[in-house]
Amino acid sequence: NTAYLSTTKPVTAKPASTPVKTTTKYVNVSSGTLNMRKSGSASAAIVTELTKGTKVTVYSESNGWAKIKANNKEGYVNTKYLSTTKPTSIEEKPEPTPPIEENTLIKFVKVNDGSNLNMRSAASTSASIVAMLANNTAVTVYSESDGWAKVSANGKTGYVSSQYLVNTAAETPGNAPGTVIKNYTDYGLTIDKMVDLQMAVNAQTDKSYQTYIREDGIILTSSTKGTVNGSGWRVRGGAGPDNWVVGSVSNNQSLTIKSKVKGSDGYYWYEVDINKTWVNASPEDVKYHLNPDNFVDDPVNSFQFVKLSQSANLNAAEVNSRILSGKGILEGQAATFMTAGDKYGVNDIYLISHALLETGKGTSPLATGVMVNGKTVYNMYGIGAYDGTAVSSGAQYAYNAGWFTPEAAIIGGAEFIAKGYISTGQDTLYKMRWNPAGASSYGYATHQYATDIGWAVKQVKQIYNLYSLLDSYNLNIEIPKYK
Repeated sequence: NTAYLSTTKPVTAKPASTPVKTTTKYVNVSSGTLNMRKSGSASAAIVTELTKGTKVTVYSESNGWAKIKANNKEGYVNTKYLSTTKPTSIEEKPEPTPPIEENTLIKFVKVNDGSNLNMRSAASTSASIVAMLANNTAVTVYSESDGWAKVSANGKTGYVSSQYLVNTAAETPGNAPGTVIKNYTDYGLTIDKMVDLQMAVNAQTDKSYQTYIREDGIILTSSTKGTVNGSGWRVRGGAGPDNWVVGSVSNNQSLTIKSKVKGSDGYYWYEVDINKTWVNASPEDVKYHLNPDNFVDDPVNSFQFVKLSQSANLNAAEVNSRILSGKGILEGQAATFMTAGDKYGVNDIYLISHALLETGKGTSPLATGVMVNGKTVYNMYGIGAYDGTAVSSGAQYAYNAGWFTPEAAIIGGAEFIAKGYISTGQDTLYKMRWNPAGASSYGYATHQYATDIGWAVKQVKQIYNLYSLLDSYNLNIEIPKYK
């Protein structure tokens, strides 16, 4: 048909391209960096390393890997380390330290020097031995009955004979025989201002509170049950809007009702159980943990003020015989830890404590050596060991860092530990948790290692126990002062 003929060649129109649908996500790792690789495989070459909070463009996701673009580079990352919202500088979740119950207390082992107290798996002298505790070891006591105490110490839980526990240490690192130097730092803030700044970022606790929701926020399904009526509802630490927010609840969430009271605002409020392990701490509890006066005279809890940027001036032979003996691949490595501490400005005992915890006292696969690309690598602090792929990701990090000997891992890992907090001036457990200098400078809570208000207290017992084994050390303590 001539209708379909022309005297000039028609231009062939290009079909409109279908745009690639992308999404925006953020790197969300608990520590270290996230490796971007050339392909969706843990063995693929690393293109670059992405820090927490990096914005990435996601092109596709498949089999646990995401194809992305970030920092003008393209590659693949593990999808589990991406989130749809940007993580804050504060950790998204508190450190997974075991809860310390309200009715627990600290006691100390009292045996002859050179002897040990057996911690057993059950309250019986015929039960298997879980650990041997040296004189003056601090233990957390959970209960006592029939001459036995259920305790935890140095990462172990078991039973010991109550007759070998005392309420105070006969000789603590706080008085003798090591050298103790105390200093005070004034941050120009009131304690109440510090509390306000922490409440603004929802400081967390594993403590249980009575929690209340306003009457119109719940639909009763029985006399003891109800469901949340809509979204945006929050529960408070008392019956009225003047109480702090303990946490949020979601639409249609089922709640157990405990009581009904008249609130300060004229509404009725229901006391409910929200069944959450971690909640927003009360202002009173935040203030208690912020106030150095509550801890500075305690022989154990005062260790949250020990300067982690200064050497403990240890005796290597003493550390090897009393602390590292029988500790797997860490045995005999006191001089290496001391070298690492001197090189990067980290307290030697802090490094040893960290390594003992992360390596299962020198016996974990990462500590004893993992083969990567034909080379054995070591990782003594669990750096880069992400949940679910701890061995492989930790080993790959060690390979990239060149940690091909235990000594290289101890010294090289110390640099990583120093960079995050200690070398920036947050060189006590207290300052790692609360960062009073940052609050003073910026007027808000920033760069805090954990959200758990009890985090610093929960870390100190192991460090105290290591010091208590030694006769020779320096202990530099820095205590914050508030107006």
